[in-house]
Amino acid sequence: MTSSYRPRTTIEQWRILQAVVDFGGYAQAAQALNKSQSSMNHAVAKLQDTLGVKLLQVQGRKAELTDIGEVMLRRSRQLTVLVTELEQLAENLKQGWEPEIKLAIEMVFDRNLLLPVLKEFQLHSRGSRLIMEDTVLTGSLETIIHKRADIVITHQVPKGYVGEPIANFQLHLVVSNNHPLAQRNQPLSPDELSQHLQIVIRDTAQKPLEQQGWLRAEQRWTVNNFNEALQLVEAGIGFCWLPPFTIQQSTQLTELQLAGGSHRSGATYLVLPKDEKTGPCARLLYDMLVSELTNSGPFR
Repeated sequence: MTSSYRPRTTIEQWRILQAVVDFGGYAQAAQALNKSQSSMNHAVAKLQDTLGVKLLQVQGRKAELTDIGEVMLRRSRQLTVLVTELEQLAENLKQGWEPEIKLAIEMVFDRNLLLPVLKEFQLHSRGSRLIMEDTVLTGSLETIIHKRADIVITHQVPKGYVGEPIANFQLHLVVSNNHPLAQRNQPLSPDELSQHLQIVIRDTAQKPLEQQGWLRAEQRWTVNNFNEALQLVEAGIGFCWLPPFTIQQSTQLTELQLAGGSHRSGATYLVLPKDEKTGPCARLLYDMLVSELTNSGPFR
């Protein structure tokens, strides 16, 4: 339902009021806006008459805000910023700039590495919304193949796509300090490990490959993310493969030694699923990620 209220003031009147204050007077504002001083006086006078309040008072040769004017000016700045952003958004959309982009991130990737880029990207995003979502195992592949995201950070690149290597990842085998396996002083065999409950992360694919990665565990509880897994591991319920950025949050873990290797590791890649159809905003973020992560990461 739309409101029946009709504004009695205009955006231009508020902009003129702001200019008179910012430039220190009617004459200076008129020169800055390339308008006549009389038109500036008329606009502010009409604004005050319409509202029925005094916004400005002239002290000598300078126009100063009244107490009411201070409040109204502050709120008017919010209004004009919103209008400017709305007009800029329309221009961006006309030029093909996306109103929304999606970045899918394989859960083994440390999001802390993204923060400097995202902080800089926000300054150049022109109001586009950024959606970030976690993907796991074959869910990452599906996101690329079905083009469900504009940019994907993945640990595996499907055939027919190109990935830009950006960082390595590791997973460490851990249990609670109170778990029976924590008392072992020698490497475990895979068969011994399989006799205990494993905490695994849910594959985000619509059609997961049940025999891939950690999903091969017969005794397993499934959770949505590493933080949920960490809680169960700390409670002594099972073991899990966790990344360093999750493990460092806890002092209650013991890293297990597994015959044949206690770490799982690999590389992560940046992929543009839509290739040449990628929009300019997504392309900007992709270029910023490549520049930052390939220059500061292990592949520099």
